[in-house]
Amino acid sequence: MTQGLTSPRRPLPRQLAAIDIGSNSFRLEIAELSKGRYKRIDYLKSTVRLGAGLDADGMLTDEAAQRGLDCLTVFAQRLQGFEGHQVRAVATQTLREARNRNAFLTQAHQVLGHPIEIISGREEARLIYQGVTRLQPSELPRLVVDIGGRSTEMILGHGRTVTNAESFGIGSVSLSMRHFPEGRFTRQAFREAQIAAGAEFEEALQLFSSANWREALGSSGTVGAISQILHASGITDGSITAQGLRWCIEQCLKAGHIDTLALPGLKPDRKAVLGGGLSILYTLAMHFDIEVMKPAKGALRQGVIFDLEERLLAARDRRQPDPREAAVRELQRRFNVDARHAERVRTRANWLWSGLQPDRARPAERDESALELGWAGALHEIGMMVSHHDHHRHSAYLLGHVDAAGFSQSQQRRLADLLLGQRGELSKLAERRQDRRLMQQVLCLRLAVILHHARTDDLPTRAARLEPGRGRATLLLQRRWADQHPRTLHLLEQEALLWSRQGDRELTIQLLG
Repeated sequence: MTQGLTSPRRPLPRQLAAIDIGSNSFRLEIAELSKGRYKRIDYLKSTVRLGAGLDADGMLTDEAAQRGLDCLTVFAQRLQGFEGHQVRAVATQTLREARNRNAFLTQAHQVLGHPIEIISGREEARLIYQGVTRLQPSELPRLVVDIGGRSTEMILGHGRTVTNAESFGIGSVSLSMRHFPEGRFTRQAFREAQIAAGAEFEEALQLFSSANWREALGSSGTVGAISQILHASGITDGSITAQGLRWCIEQCLKAGHIDTLALPGLKPDRKAVLGGGLSILYTLAMHFDIEVMKPAKGALRQGVIFDLEERLLAARDRRQPDPREAAVRELQRRFNVDARHAERVRTRANWLWSGLQPDRARPAERDESALELGWAGALHEIGMMVSHHDHHRHSAYLLGHVDAAGFSQSQQRRLADLLLGQRGELSKLAERRQDRRLMQQVLCLRLAVILHHARTDDLPTRAARLEPGRGRATLLLQRRWADQHPRTLHLLEQEALLWSRQGDRELTIQLLG
């Protein structure tokens, strides 16, 4: 049942929407941000139990997929009138695991009308912390915990800065299915569930020890549900304590089964995952010396909205950095990239890209495709840290698998394709040839790499530009510069031959002056 559904109405330009496609619930949050203040406009939630629909082979069942699509259909109705830049949809652990996720994502995009990004566990943790700390600011070192359906995120932070973040592959749905499969509560089941949870968290005992934080906050559904039970039952003021958790477990044992469990504040849709959620929370309290955990005001969906706002501010004002730029700079530092040369390639690739765009008055920096191309230019040589030989393949692998704050897994895979295609035969991108935008990005990156292969600054910006044509692109070069750089001209002519073999697009070189 979807909660919070209201009639569609025309959104204001400053309204932003976040969709959290979780393992237990799907959530839609619509909000307005003005001068740093957050105002919720609408909130929809549906208990989809997508995570319960993963079979033993890691395949999402048709029934679970349909539940998800039905929910997204309702969300799409509420989002009528929203522009693409006002909406961001993210998916978490279940779709990180599902082997047939691409089929679901294709259908979901069609139903929702907006693309869905699969984010890594650490990126999920970063966004959770951003949502919590923006809505509940504090200068105390804090631990934030988010127990989802199939994963649990733990984050250490100070102010708005994340100092450590990890995601663990255990959640209320997966643990309940494994240890309370028929809805029965026994001491043995709770004991085994806590041992399983403890095994997952054991490697983090030092990293998240109580010496590293002063307050503990719990985000999202499991913590909220147990907090409501404790408050409604008069056990605590809503704070979560080890004693309160033991009381909850005892009530489950007295009931014996979810069908006979009646606790004040417990919603029916939470009963099936209560055993797993309690086991995880109690294990965390015991292992990490959490005396008191308070429910947090923010969660993943609010973090997505704050992150989306920062991206939009950067698009409107070039002086405002896109939040993903910090991750790019960190990767350059980590992999010892020649930053000066990377900037040459980045600037050239974006300049060439702007020539291919029909709306040339629009700054390239405001175009997400131009941003992707720029990041690919900035990171095209990270594979040099592994080996100079075939460094483009190493670069592609690294960027496709590294944790990069702000980037979704799908966007990292796209950037990895760009890095793979920066040199060599184009046949390795055969499966992506129908993606016209990607192939244009590849063309611009390849030409930028060639134009600056000598790693010098002697090419004026306007000495080389691209012009679009029907099924082809023309590289316009100043003849004087080309005459002074015959080796570069030779490489460009070889590049034109490579593109001519593709059959569906062509690169020509024209000398001017």
